Amino acid sequence: MAKYLVIVESPAKVKTIKKFLGDNYEVMASNGHVRDLPRSVLGIDVEHDYDPRYITIRGKGDILANLRKEVKKADKVYLATDPDREGEAISWHLLAALKLDNKKVYRITFNEITKTAVKESLKHAREINMDLVDAQQARRCLDRMVGYKISPVLWAKVKRGLSAGRVQSVALRIICDREEEINNFIPEEYWTLEASLAVDGEKKPLVAKYGGADDRKTISSEKEMEEIRRSLEGAQYTVSSVKNGERVRKAPLPFTTSTLQQEASRVLNFSTQKTMRLAQQLYEGVDIKGRDTVGIITYLRTDSTRVSDEAEVAAREYIGKKFGEEYTAGAAQERISKQKIQDAHEAIRPTDISRMPADLKDSLSRDQFRLYQLIWKRFVASRMASAVYETTSVKIEAAGQHFSVSASKVKFDGFMSVYTDVDEKEESNVLVKGITRDTKLTLLGLEAKQHFTQPAPHYTEASLVRAMEELGIGRPSTYAPTITTLLARRYIVKENKNLYVTELGEVVNNMMKEAFPSIVDVNFTATMEALLDGVEEGTVRWKTVMKNFYPDLEQAVEQAEKELEEVEIADELSDEYCDVCGRQMVIKYGPHGRFLACPGFPECRNTKPYFEKIGVACPKCGKDIVLKKTKKGRKYYGCIGNPECDFMVWQRPVADRCDKCGSIMLKKGNKLVCSDENCGFIKDAQKAEV
Repeated sequence: MAKYLVIVESPAKVKTIKKFLGDNYEVMASNGHVRDLPRSVLGIDVEHDYDPRYITIRGKGDILANLRKEVKKADKVYLATDPDREGEAISWHLLAALKLDNKKVYRITFNEITKTAVKESLKHAREINMDLVDAQQARRCLDRMVGYKISPVLWAKVKRGLSAGRVQSVALRIICDREEEINNFIPEEYWTLEASLAVDGEKKPLVAKYGGADDRKTISSEKEMEEIRRSLEGAQYTVSSVKNGERVRKAPLPFTTSTLQQEASRVLNFSTQKTMRLAQQLYEGVDIKGRDTVGIITYLRTDSTRVSDEAEVAAREYIGKKFGEEYTAGAAQERISKQKIQDAHEAIRPTDISRMPADLKDSLSRDQFRLYQLIWKRFVASRMASAVYETTSVKIEAAGQHFSVSASKVKFDGFMSVYTDVDEKEESNVLVKGITRDTKLTLLGLEAKQHFTQPAPHYTEASLVRAMEELGIGRPSTYAPTITTLLARRYIVKENKNLYVTELGEVVNNMMKEAFPSIVDVNFTATMEALLDGVEEGTVRWKTVMKNFYPDLEQAVEQAEKELEEVEIADELSDEYCDVCGRQMVIKYGPHGRFLACPGFPECRNTKPYFEKIGVACPKCGKDIVLKKTKKGRKYYGCIGNPECDFMVWQRPVADRCDKCGSIMLKKGNKLVCSDENCGFIKDAQKAEV
């Protein structure tokens, strides 16, 4: 009997796939990559056509030895690594490492780990796609060039152990730019006005929102508000129009890697790393009680919203039987995007729509169940009809001013019978239904509220993934590792979902912008991703990409090193003295930022926290205000007398006091803003004594 060897990436897949194939198939795992560039050197021969030098990864010797034994016994070898660039490259490396040139070797891929998909893949075995391999090689070599050339510059300038990355450095810049935007944001005052109106024949009042006048859309000051209020108090309120209509809410698209990470963060509070780990488990296979081990979702790294014809038919049948034919969607939607979509595999969906979450609850961990349920509901909803709302909009006029009130009610729930958005609010106002143009309205009262505009929110993992996807930075497989690296390096920290830049992150970002502007340029990085896509499509040679990239990088590194040699980087003296030996302490950088250390090291190992005085007195106790950091590294300004004095603010205080209320002023860009939000006083920073 012929013997066949199937090599997969993950040991978790071995048991699942082994059950699908006969006794003449042996299934083994490579445990990911088996060859890579050497860690000690660049590993790319820039003098000879940029040839990479690959070596066996440490610890993979025994795995390769066992694979070679099975290769000798096999009549055919099937390389069944993941269906993407990385998986194609692993298969290519296995071909070389196992010396399979004289063997019958076939590449097979499957988008889901089910018996049907695995057996079908054997019927469509092919050769290794070198365009995919070259795209992966180009990405790997570009990342190695950036990391190995720029990181030593960071070590010399800041401290050892830091790193730069092609995608990582741009992601850090995006976060830093948002932080700077928030810090420089100047709030603007605006007011809202609501009119409480008695409706003839009704006990409950109607609340209408101010919509502006013919020459004014917003109310920007208390003075304007008072003028409007005076003109409205004795005015006659009339209904100018009543419009009834329908609003259609389209079903959501099935998940891609990016949207799954975003929704799992928003709904389940999962980090991107946790979402991908759980999705990998669901893809590779779970033991279903009373049944076989099977993969219950399709491949998890994708930016396509396409669904196979078989899955489309199965979904229509399921929805028609479960909910009725009217709930079945018409033509399937596709995502409209400016970015290039890699359509190699489908959207993320259940491998079998009839495998309902409740049926698998006892076979999954709590978090696996919650993620599977989210994926299942999203896919089912994506194949269902749109929801339809009945809407009513009423326009009211008084003294040349406009008010409006609206209401909506679900007429047909469609996909919302399965998948609802917790943020979706139905505007229900029963009074609106009975109002006509002849309805008499009487003013009961006017309620005015002061507001201030808010800055853009801090990035969360989910919103950063969305920004990276929209800007064309990275690809589905890189979002989670990029964020994980930034957190691990302590360039950023996470507090209550929000991402904040640490002092160390600011230093690294500022240096990267100064010395390597193209590396942290969003458009440049997006262009590089497009070139890698071109390599995958066979329209761009992968070594051409490196030939165009490396000389400019090397020139930038040489320039940075030259400038560094002209600057003496010495420890900065502080005004603190060592409690142990009396030496004047110096400021050093550590993994968590700056700290005070005794220059007598190693004889004296005394250290202290470093607090930078900003030359401003605490408004509560008169002691110095200093720059501090939270436990996770986020910067703030607080009294040096803490815990006796609890004064703290997030923006930098200045010596000036508010001309209007006497409160301490905060610096935001080129403006000074009163720390009392209710005051709202602002003046130019250059006119003040900081």
